Amino acid sequence: MLTVGLDVGSTTIKAVAVRDAAPVWQDYQRHNTKQAEMVLEFLARMEADCGLTPERDRLFLTGSGAGLIAPLVGGKFIQEVVAVSAAVEKLHPEVHFVSEIGGEDMKTLFFTPSGDGKSKQVYMQSACSGGTGTFIEKTARKLQIATEQLAQMPYANMTLHKISSKCGIFAETDANTLVKSGVPVEEIIASLFEAVVYQNLATLTKGNTPMPRVLLLGGPNLFFAGLQQAWRHHLHKLWTERKIALPEGAAPEDMIEVPSEALYYACLGCIEIGAGEAPGVGAYLGPDKLRWWIEEGQHEEKARDGAKGLSGDHAELQHFMHCYGEANASVVAPQARVAGPVIVGCDFGSTTAKAVVMSAERELLGSCYVPSNGNPIEDAKAILREIRGAGFENIAALGITGYGKDLLKDIVGADMAIVETVAHATAALHYFPDADVICDVGGCDVKIMILRQGTVSDFRLNSQCSSGNGAFLQGVAERYGVPLEEYADRAFEARAIPALAMGCGVFLQSDIVNQQRKGWSREEIMASLAAVLPLNVWVYAGQLQNLAAAGRKFVLQGGTHRNLAVVKAQVDFIRQKVPDAEIVVHPYSGEAGAIGAALCAIDWSARGEASRFRGYDLIESLEFTSTTNAQTTCNWCTVNCKRTFIDVRMPGGAGRAWSKVPLAEGWERVISGNSCPKGLLEDANEMKVVKETLEEAKRAYPNIAELVREDAFRASKATV
Repeated sequence: MLTVGLDVGSTTIKAVAVRDAAPVWQDYQRHNTKQAEMVLEFLARMEADCGLTPERDRLFLTGSGAGLIAPLVGGKFIQEVVAVSAAVEKLHPEVHFVSEIGGEDMKTLFFTPSGDGKSKQVYMQSACSGGTGTFIEKTARKLQIATEQLAQMPYANMTLHKISSKCGIFAETDANTLVKSGVPVEEIIASLFEAVVYQNLATLTKGNTPMPRVLLLGGPNLFFAGLQQAWRHHLHKLWTERKIALPEGAAPEDMIEVPSEALYYACLGCIEIGAGEAPGVGAYLGPDKLRWWIEEGQHEEKARDGAKGLSGDHAELQHFMHCYGEANASVVAPQARVAGPVIVGCDFGSTTAKAVVMSAERELLGSCYVPSNGNPIEDAKAILREIRGAGFENIAALGITGYGKDLLKDIVGADMAIVETVAHATAALHYFPDADVICDVGGCDVKIMILRQGTVSDFRLNSQCSSGNGAFLQGVAERYGVPLEEYADRAFEARAIPALAMGCGVFLQSDIVNQQRKGWSREEIMASLAAVLPLNVWVYAGQLQNLAAAGRKFVLQGGTHRNLAVVKAQVDFIRQKVPDAEIVVHPYSGEAGAIGAALCAIDWSARGEASRFRGYDLIESLEFTSTTNAQTTCNWCTVNCKRTFIDVRMPGGAGRAWSKVPLAEGWERVISGNSCPKGLLEDANEMKVVKETLEEAKRAYPNIAELVREDAFRASKATV
């Protein structure tokens, strides 16, 4: 007789089959939201490979999706913490602390000797992605790190940076900031490992001390070598601080075990619990009911509980495509080689770098669009390499915008560093001078600009939450194995969609998992994400309850609006709120920021000044180093910003021989990671110069209001 333990997790399916207490079959696979389909495939393979037979063999299920599937196949559902505990007590009776990290949840278990047995304490987190495997993988995807590379990246001996451990969205924001500062991706990943362990030890232990021996379970603990190193470092440090004695002769690393079967402990626990059940419990009924559910049952439930897809019917979709299908051709093919001077605008965004080339007459000559390398200097090299390769040699002016503008302005010799809202408003008004509202949805932020008479009268910016931005959609698509350029086609296939909650990206992610359990496919979930995006953009992020009061002509731009599924959802939402609205998509939505930067640079070039652009050859040959350590920490106030010194070799560099981090001649330093202007200064001598300059300016241009206030409140002399 076979006994099968099946773990239907949030991201993977795991199964172990045993006969006479000996394992005869095991496997794990990502299910890409098709939990029921993958379980059916597992059952078919077990029937073929090891003779799984209905009404003879037994099946015990656990995991986030098991509650729905267990009754369909005759299996018994077992709560996952109970299953893991049973496996640990059976296989590792000497263990006192267990951390299991899954794709979208974390569990810590304490086993404390009590009388003749052990008491158990369990703490679980499943409502937030902070500290989970998805927490790591999502940031790794953003940094374009392959899974195989991520598994080998170290923690030991790496410089660490502050990354929020309590919230996956805040962690993403912190990682973005580090990328902007030029911090190497290896250090960012090591800092993520630090955040995961910190989240487990600071939050999930609830003040209890993890006593040796320790067991690390789950895919992230098994596959990520750096995460194991972080656990060993922190547990050893914790035991030393709290004076926890180790067994005589035992090394700290011997007290922390990562078993080779760390993925399968929930399955093994199901089998262990099943051995104590009555013979008829968990009797396998065969796959027929599960197959019915996949082919018919779930569709009946979807039709009853879900909403219609992004388009009601084929005719509606065709009408939309006729109106908007060609509105976003985006990237412009470079023209023939241009001998005369041109103006270049660059937008160094959080996920991509964009550049456009324009003539002095404001004609768009060409554009480039490249993925971000996670380092602003490398991004600048890549995009300028593309421009030069297109034949534009003579740059008369260079304008830049985006998150990397302040760091790159002096390094590449930009003539203007334009604030993003100004750049995007300029680009929109160039094509649509009568626009009332500009909605720019980028990779990691959302900008809404309300205009009056051609100028921005109000704007809303959301850059602290992934809800409503393109990176969230991209992350979900990548997780499902769908190329971003196919997102809209897949989403338009959905005839019904689940209702997802508006708001926080973390809670939205949890909602997605819940819908997966109910059988919604990846195409249907992707369509639902597009449908909920306008709510997150206008209501949650923009706080605009009365859209009609904002205006009538809406311009949609930003790279996310290259996705026609998003455009369809936006058009439907806006028209529902403003029936007579005119909604247009910027003809080059992804490059809008770069176009705005170029237009501002054209205005600058009209002054007749020579460009500061350093030239292609110099920028291509740039050498740079990045340093973030105790010596770079700012001590001018109690915030103690952990700054990054980015040192670039360039002609005429003055160097900084006097610095705590000395810099030779021929090098220039850019400081990032500071939260105020004081952070741009390294020592007291620099501060004296700045203060003297400020005092001189104050004497030359006194603050009249301050003088009046001092005179009004000056204590008068007492008279006798």
